Amino acid sequence: MNIRCRFILFVAPVALALASWLPNTVAAAELQEAQVTQVVQDVKVVPSNAAPRPAAVKDTVRPGTAVQTGTQSRSELTFKDKTITRLGEKTIFSVGQGARTIELGSGQFLLYVPKNAGGAKIKMGAVTAAITGTTVMGNVTPSGIVEFTVLEGSACIHLDQVGQALSVQAGQKIVYDPVANRLEDPVDVDIQQQLSSPLVSDFRRLPSAGMIDEAIHNQRGMANDDLARAVSAAGAGSIETAGPEQFLGAFNSLVVRYGPREACALVARAVRARPDLADRIVVAALTAGHPVRGYSKDFKQPAGKEIPCDSVQCIVQAAINADPSAAQEIMDAAIAAAPMLRECIQAVTPCPTHNAFVQPYIIAPIDPANFVPPPVSPEQPPTTSGGD
Repeated sequence: MNIRCRFILFVAPVALALASWLPNTVAAAELQEAQVTQVVQDVKVVPSNAAPRPAAVKDTVRPGTAVQTGTQSRSELTFKDKTITRLGEKTIFSVGQGARTIELGSGQFLLYVPKNAGGAKIKMGAVTAAITGTTVMGNVTPSGIVEFTVLEGSACIHLDQVGQALSVQAGQKIVYDPVANRLEDPVDVDIQQQLSSPLVSDFRRLPSAGMIDEAIHNQRGMANDDLARAVSAAGAGSIETAGPEQFLGAFNSLVVRYGPREACALVARAVRARPDLADRIVVAALTAGHPVRGYSKDFKQPAGKEIPCDSVQCIVQAAINADPSAAQEIMDAAIAAAPMLRECIQAVTPCPTHNAFVQPYIIAPIDPANFVPPPVSPEQPPTTSGGD
């Protein structure tokens, strides 16, 4: 009997430790192995210790194995968590050694990371992009120039060697030039034009196609139509001239009817339209139609009606992406509105929004005209160059 009890006491903590460790390990492993799901013309699998061989559908690609495409060739790889990587011509791609990291040596790529899949990092030479539930495209030239475009969602781009990081939103492109050794300011691009790329048009429809369409809709200035109508119904002349209560009343009339994904899109649209109300828009979205844990005296809410953590994070992230300069105010307002979800909200990590480039320290040569000799003590008179 005592042996059985001791065995149970030993097994229980081990099982608990495994239960807490296993999900993270599985999530990381899901981006450690990909299967080739499409091959167009000249595509090769290049093992680290073997000769290249032609790639075939259902081939498995693991760390230490690269995929290389030839001229006018393309390929698609799909990971266990449904992350999709598409490679353009003359591209070299490999699964990174780090957890949830993939590496692009050179060439063109498209990367789709599903929502709630744990995110991913893509290394492009000196540049690393952190991606969570996003669809992006990019190109790395042989000279090291990196072009990175977000089709939907957002990404945080890092240039670690100079400590630079920058947020890139849907419909924006950022360029890294190794000669200047810095990330340039993001510029706007037409998302619809990006969809003419063979990485989109020559493959099956992306799972994120609906979200890309929505990003196009937002980019073309049509996204505020429903909000404009609601504001007009509230008695205001326009979104810009609406009083805070008029605008928030119009926003509330819409958000209570929207599902989680539509609510996040509405938050982004509302914050872009009225950044002066960003914090109040987030609070309204968190509390409209959903009890928030922490409001009642006993901190209990009817089961199934409280707002889930992933919806909270979606709302907060959407607001920050729409107005990154108000990130701290948005986070503070969300925590005040949902104090029992503090850890959930704090897990949202804003990316720097200003292109704060760290200037390298340069030792300038001494100008003889400005040179002041060190002081000479009275005990040691100055030396003279000429003879007496």
